[in-house]
Amino acid sequence: MAQQMVNFVYAIGDRDTGDCVLVDPAYDVDSLIDTIAADGMRLTGVLATHYHPDHVGGSMMGMRIEGIARLLERIAVPIHAQRAEVEWISKVTGVERTNLAAHEPGDVVEVGDVRITLVHTPGHTPGSQCFLVDGRLVSGDTLFLDGCGRTDLPGSNPEDMYDSLQRLASLPDDTVVFPGHMYSHEPHAPLQRVRASNAVLDDEEPDKNVIIRRLLHDAIVQANTEASA
Repeated sequence: MAQQMVNFVYAIGDRDTGDCVLVDPAYDVDSLIDTIAADGMRLTGVLATHYHPDHVGGSMMGMRIEGIARLLERIAVPIHAQRAEVEWISKVTGVERTNLAAHEPGDVVEVGDVRITLVHTPGHTPGSQCFLVDGRLVSGDTLFLDGCGRTDLPGSNPEDMYDSLQRLASLPDDTVVFPGHMYSHEPHAPLQRVRASNAVLDDEEPDKNVIIRRLLHDAIVQANTEASA
């Protein structure tokens, strides 16, 4: 977990084959690669949830975050992203598009015998994606345990976010949600519990526009909180 933005970085792998991918390796990339190697695993790719620098690297709030550009200096692996996000990632990180594997919604990335479904969830950014694997949802900045990603940033869209959240809310109750940031007291939780406590998944509110206004309000509150931190 990165201390700067309390980001999570996830490793998903197959113990039998030793293959492994990293989700959003932005901070302290050398240590991440070395940790995987020390654990007997082999890095075969990166899954990028979206283009923001705290997830893939780039300049942010006066800091230069090494991210996937540094990772590719160490090891040549594909960076898996939604096609709608490729241009944004390349622009923010400086990584050539030839290093980015452009995917369509519903594509599957195989890591050894582990199958990871790429779920396109636009809203926070045009090509935001989540990863569904063995009953676990790595949700990036689309869905937090409390709230969701901001919808007032370049490329974001509250109506798209609403639709994406509704799609995630329809997953089975026992799906375990692993968000992109430690913004809650616990690092992960079953979707049934998230659905019951997260206002952006309020299934008792029949008016879509009420939820969309809530998304915009929450984005403003989150922006003010970040600015004063």
